Amino acid sequence: MKRIDAAGMDYAALNEAIRQSRGDVEITHCLGQRFIAAGLSDRSITIQGTPGNALGAYLNGAAIRVRGNAQDAVGDTMNDGSIVIDGNIGDAAGYAMRGGKIYVRGNAGYRAGIHMKEYQDKVPVMMIGGKAGSFLGEYQAGGVIVVLGLEASDRPIVSNFPCTGMHGGKMLLRSDCKGIRFPEQVRVAPADRSALDGLKKYLDEYCALFGLDAGELLSAPFTVVTPDTKNPYHQMYVAN
Repeated sequence: MKRIDAAGMDYAALNEAIRQSRGDVEITHCLGQRFIAAGLSDRSITIQGTPGNALGAYLNGAAIRVRGNAQDAVGDTMNDGSIVIDGNIGDAAGYAMRGGKIYVRGNAGYRAGIHMKEYQDKVPVMMIGGKAGSFLGEYQAGGVIVVLGLEASDRPIVSNFPCTGMHGGKMLLRSDCKGIRFPEQVRVAPADRSALDGLKKYLDEYCALFGLDAGELLSAPFTVVTPDTKNPYHQMYVAN
């Protein structure tokens, strides 16, 4: 494994060092460098520290693991591969994500999963272990977003305005979601056996990564949210 000490390196130098290396890479002393592993495929990258914005942007098959937190726009427009975050992530994770997986042990900021989409056999998945900020799944057009709410807190599992403009995909929330306001254009219901069976393969993988028990997590109630129209703005912009 190639080891790169990122202390004192700017983002351009760090990314060039990654691209020039062969095989798997471990980055130490990472501190805010942007665009790490953008567009990469067929590589495994471990990061010690805190990468900056757009980690794994346009990722095309590489596997990234961060032994800490990550900043905004993790997995921006990623196409394939995996990003695993042992800590928390900032805002707009998975923006326009169209394939691959983002697994987060901690919390996510605002607008996670915004514009997430899927095409043919590509189904992007984002699983957040803690809680998510406002506008979760905004304009979601495909894929699967899961929030587990593992950390005890007085704050709801998701903050304000979840699923605004949602017109595809699904969201699974490990909560009965009482007190959470959803927009009118989505269906909100307790998750049935079919929904939980579809979740299990991702949850098993997530739990293996973070040392959790999938059976224990599935013993709590889940809520599934899906769109009830492909045109969520019809009532606002189209005359009857």
